[in-house]
Amino acid sequence: MGLNQEPLVPGGVLAVDAGNSKTDVALVAADGRVLGTARGGGFQPPVVGIGAAVDGLARIVERAAADAGFPDGASGGTPLAEHTSACLANADLPVEEQQLEAAVHARGWARSTRVANDTFAILRAGVDAPRGVAVVCGAGINCVGMLPDGRTARFPALGKISGDWGGGSGLAEEALFHAARAEDGRGGPTALADTLPAHFGLPSMYALIEALHLEAIAADRKYELTPVLFATSDAGDPVARSILDQQADEIVALATVALARLDLLDEEADVVLGGGVMAARNPYLMDALTDRLTARAPKARPHVVTAPPVLGAALLGLDHLAAPPESHAALRAHYA
Repeated sequence: MGLNQEPLVPGGVLAVDAGNSKTDVALVAADGRVLGTARGGGFQPPVVGIGAAVDGLARIVERAAADAGFPDGASGGTPLAEHTSACLANADLPVEEQQLEAAVHARGWARSTRVANDTFAILRAGVDAPRGVAVVCGAGINCVGMLPDGRTARFPALGKISGDWGGGSGLAEEALFHAARAEDGRGGPTALADTLPAHFGLPSMYALIEALHLEAIAADRKYELTPVLFATSDAGDPVARSILDQQADEIVALATVALARLDLLDEEADVVLGGGVMAARNPYLMDALTDRLTARAPKARPHVVTAPPVLGAALLGLDHLAAPPESHAALRAHYA
């Protein structure tokens, strides 16, 4: 449960979806009407510290409050909402959620506050009720699950130290690995040895390796190679397809473990797929994923979420307030 104080405002939700690259804030009335919104930069407490990260969030909340018509914005001394539902990047462990929850609640934006990992926003945005599993495959990979009774399933999602592989970063690195070995003879042939450097206008993998190492090409541009990997797979390259098979295996492993932890493995349940890798809907990857998931969880219903994550944060807030179905429907209609 979140932190609480004496009630000061009649109802409504301050919804926050804060990712590494952008943050969305919405003030939502208890009946589901969206009163004000704002967007700002990313939320990175490991880089700038919790205090500075929440300071940045406060500036976005201030703009959302002004958009909603609060005369003094978020600094007038009166809470903006009954409940703050904040789904934040880098809240990977329960202890991090607790630290961030205390820092957000201290701003006095609402009577109660709940902070959760931002993957929960994607899950709630993709299901009609707080029940199911989500796998987010974006720059990295993460998975969470939840039930209406409050039980959850989650993973640390801290990279290789917590057993994770995949997402845009993992796919790009694996493609580079196989392409480099194909060019120098340590590995078998793959068209990736040509398609990856060609994307940057370079003649060889050696030239691409040098450019990345010497930072002539910025490290974050490696994410551009995921669509190149997809295209190379679409052309029939066996090595490219083996990388996508590995990604499908990882997604299914996460989903089925989470389903099992929530006793949903043998029941009809949504498996929400989010993040840029999933949004691309690459046919080979989606077919491989669906086939593997059907084999291990025949009643699972996989689908790619298209609704914005801030909707999920707001729906979690309405869940907390025990708002009626009509409120949820009105909120969804706004973001449809």
